[in-house]
Amino acid sequence: MIRKIIAFSADNKFLVLLGVGALIALAAAVLREIRLDALPDLSDTQVIVYSRWDRSPDIVEDQVTYPIASALLGAPKVKAIRGFSDFGFSYVYVVFQDGTDIYWARSRVLEYLSKIQSRLPQGVQTELGPDATGVGWVYQYALVDRSGTRTADELRSYQDWTLRYALQSVPGVAEVASIGGFVKQYQVTLDPNRLAAYALPIGDVVKAIRSSNNEVGGRLLEFGGAEYMIRGRGYARSTADLERIVVEAGPGGVPVLLRDVATVSLGPEMRRGVSDLDGNGDAVGGIVVMRHGENALNVIDRVKTRIEELKPSLPPGVEIVPTYDRSSLIERAIGTLTHELKIEMIIVSLVILLFLWHVPSAIVPILTIPVSVLLAFIPMYLAGMTVNIMSLAGIAISIGVLVDGAIVEVENAYNKIHAWQASGGKGDFRRVRLEALQEVGPSVFFSLLVIAVAFLPIFALVDQEGRLFKPLAYSKNFAMALAATLAITLDPALRMLFARIEPFRFRPRWLARLATAALVGKYHAEERHPISRVIFKVYEPACRFALRFPKAVTLAAVLTVAASVPVFFSLGSEFMPPLNEGTMLYMPTTLPGLSVTEAEDLLRAQDRILKSVPEVERVFGKAGRAETSTDPAPFSMMETTVVLKPPERWRPKRRWYSSWAPDWLKPLFRPIWSDRISRDELVGELDAKTKMPGVTNAWTMPIKGRIDMLTTGVRTPVGIKIFGADLGEIESVGAKLERIVRRVPGTRSVFAERTTGGYFVDIDPRRDQLARRGLTIEALQDVIASAIGGENIATTIEGRERYPVNVRYPRELREDLGRLRRVLVPTAGGAQVPLGELADVKIAAGPAMIRDENGFLSGYVYVDIAGRDVGGYVEEAKKLVGNELRLKPGYALQWSGQYENMVRVKERLKIVVPITLALIFVLLLANTKSAFKASLVMLAVPFSAVGAVWLFWLLGYEVSIAAWVGMIALLGLDAETGVFMLLFLDLSYEERRKRGALRDAGDLDEAIVHGAVKRVRPKLMTVAAAFMGLLPIMWSTSAGADVMKRIAAPMIGGLATSFLLELLVYPAVYKLWRQRTAARGGSGNEDRIPVSSGG
Repeated sequence: MIRKIIAFSADNKFLVLLGVGALIALAAAVLREIRLDALPDLSDTQVIVYSRWDRSPDIVEDQVTYPIASALLGAPKVKAIRGFSDFGFSYVYVVFQDGTDIYWARSRVLEYLSKIQSRLPQGVQTELGPDATGVGWVYQYALVDRSGTRTADELRSYQDWTLRYALQSVPGVAEVASIGGFVKQYQVTLDPNRLAAYALPIGDVVKAIRSSNNEVGGRLLEFGGAEYMIRGRGYARSTADLERIVVEAGPGGVPVLLRDVATVSLGPEMRRGVSDLDGNGDAVGGIVVMRHGENALNVIDRVKTRIEELKPSLPPGVEIVPTYDRSSLIERAIGTLTHELKIEMIIVSLVILLFLWHVPSAIVPILTIPVSVLLAFIPMYLAGMTVNIMSLAGIAISIGVLVDGAIVEVENAYNKIHAWQASGGKGDFRRVRLEALQEVGPSVFFSLLVIAVAFLPIFALVDQEGRLFKPLAYSKNFAMALAATLAITLDPALRMLFARIEPFRFRPRWLARLATAALVGKYHAEERHPISRVIFKVYEPACRFALRFPKAVTLAAVLTVAASVPVFFSLGSEFMPPLNEGTMLYMPTTLPGLSVTEAEDLLRAQDRILKSVPEVERVFGKAGRAETSTDPAPFSMMETTVVLKPPERWRPKRRWYSSWAPDWLKPLFRPIWSDRISRDELVGELDAKTKMPGVTNAWTMPIKGRIDMLTTGVRTPVGIKIFGADLGEIESVGAKLERIVRRVPGTRSVFAERTTGGYFVDIDPRRDQLARRGLTIEALQDVIASAIGGENIATTIEGRERYPVNVRYPRELREDLGRLRRVLVPTAGGAQVPLGELADVKIAAGPAMIRDENGFLSGYVYVDIAGRDVGGYVEEAKKLVGNELRLKPGYALQWSGQYENMVRVKERLKIVVPITLALIFVLLLANTKSAFKASLVMLAVPFSAVGAVWLFWLLGYEVSIAAWVGMIALLGLDAETGVFMLLFLDLSYEERRKRGALRDAGDLDEAIVHGAVKRVRPKLMTVAAAFMGLLPIMWSTSAGADVMKRIAAPMIGGLATSFLLELLVYPAVYKLWRQRTAARGGSGNEDRIPVSSGG
């Protein structure tokens, strides 16, 4: 079948070229449409159930969060349910299994909510969060008034009622959340003495306000042949309108107006979130949340375009300042990989030119690289993938391998044509070339199949690591499949199109000679090839030494592998290397109960310190929550986005080359010895500057932090979840853990949530006193909710703007417990009774916020580490905690954060890696028909591990899932090089055996030397192409480089040692096996590796 395809492509070269040209045009169109992002979306499919109700966390938990969470536990495909109750808000995060469609998940949640909605308390407003992912915060901005004439409430009104809607209408935007400033509120401050004088209960005042702020219609009237619509106007649009509301008719019909019993003024709504820009004080801002499945770069570009369109209509002196823009990260990440791809293609092309030493032959594999890369975007687009660091990484690590098939075909054709010329050049050399292509076609397919199969287990990864690396596996296999297809279609067509053996003969002769050198070239015998002669001089003595002492060489290889084992176990471990986003997320935590004013002062002080550091471009801090269900942060949890300047503008650090190296040479040294302060040093400096009493620091990055929070609920690298039935005991366990874990070396900060650290004013009714005065619990609670707490009872409609109307007692009546006890409660008979006679008023401690997971109460301990690997740190911490902490029955600990992901990956790799090895072995066995030969090829696995382990040790890298993906990619390459080496050894042995030239051990050595040394050039060419194609990644310092280096490092180190050991150990082991076979009387002919299989 493959032979027929090659023959068809060679005979119909113009048809093939036309088809490939059409596909290239399609790929160019796809590149304009395909989605772009920095990383694959790693967040789970989740639906947020968001409820608002102005009650304390324990009431919200008991009456809202827990009923909703327990009702959703039985929903299909639900993996986990996390609840969070804060003052006035309930969040229930419903996390679904991998692969669940988000809109199917949302419909299921709505279905289950409909069953419980009627059982929730009156006044609870429940809704679903936006159809966004956990990393949907793609753009943030602040409104800055350069003129100084705008108040915070005016800027907030412009943000809420003009700018927010303008941006939310941009395609791809799910929500625009406001943060900071003041929401304007009409505040009706009641005078209890005047209410008592008029014998007015609070309920009557509330009812009067509600009934005096409405408009109605009276259908239609006709006058003079025209139709008039009837409107009854009645909206309250100002403080004067509210003041003139009639509360009741007094004695003699004199109306009692609202201004007679209350003061009406404008003031700020209660705030649950504040923000700050560059330490300059309260700032109004917005957060653009992207819809699920959208192209992040396109959405951000559309938002920026809309902002440009809105600039002429902004209030005078007001500017929109971006405070976080993910498009810069996307462009830098894509730019990094694009640059590396170009460098790789150039280097691999030069390697091919050097080793082939024949321009016409080199053109075919060189053209295969960009065509394969370009066409790979078509299946990526059809599969709904995004172009990001990982999908481009799959192509990047394949560059050197993409041309293997073309190299083998070209090299074989090169030798066949030389042999044809040496034999007199009889017959049509085009037919000779076609036969050469057909001869190795099936073998090329097999080698590419091994590489593709080696990557199949990546698809078995699940959850965050699966979402991260499946795009890499898909793009790599797409590129490999296309390279294999091009090897039997485009390559034969190009070879036959430019096939020429005769020199050009035209004038001027120098031009003809130049054309002949470039387009015809000279064919050399392998022994006389310029490159081969150099390689032979180096390799042949080493190979003969290995054959002279085969057992010693084999033993040395085994000892080398054994010596690498302790080095491997000394390496640290982590889940994923950090992606340098160019932006940091500073997340300090304070004790609960922090007031708005204190939170704002603390935030401003921190931001001012951060902005003073030279490497910091901009600081935008947030304490509390933005107006979105995707942000559940309490006031005690702050999030500050620190935008950094480009690394080349960071402070210099003196290196050994700083004084003498010219500027053009320094970039060669910087990837290894950076002459700027490192990110870790910068974080250490910022952490030291921002340390304050009562504040626990944590440092992460925006995308990484949000993924961690929404995947495990923990925002630091390590977290400990405490599950139990009593919040007090959970807090006690957390405090003990905080003290224990702080002693573990490498702990930068540790903070245990104070689950019962909130402050409460409890008003406990005396039922006997209520009964004496004919009052119900509800009547008392109405006074508590409205007069003391303040309640939004109505909304004014002022054009497009809406503002709340709030009713409460004066501040001076609520400043201490003594005055609260004197608050008057009206009775049914018109008497006014002090609250202190009807209830006990006291201060108590209680939960400031409540977490639950799958129905169980929980508390978190956040641990930030520095200078240590996550795996080693947690193992030591677990041992220390196990020795010193004793839990009561019914309580449990779960180590979470990155560690939770690491444990899952470790268990998965225990299955994935053996399956990968087994698949490769089965393929080798099917091809070689020999268990020994398949096992010999598999020796490349431990040989490659030697280089991978030692290179990781030298570079100071920790073993992560990225490193294991590199190792799995290496397995296929090892098998390919091993197959080629064994193929040439076997062919040489069989050729000598048939000629009867294997009479003694010396003849066997010569056969092995011929198979190993005389065909080393094509083997070295394929390895060098893969090796040199990966090297540019190790010199990269841009966005995404850290992840890429961890994938490339094991491949580079492994390729070097596996190929070196294959060159020396394979001949030695092969000799021992052949001698043993001969001693037993077997010829080994039944084990010959076929040159091709099928056709």
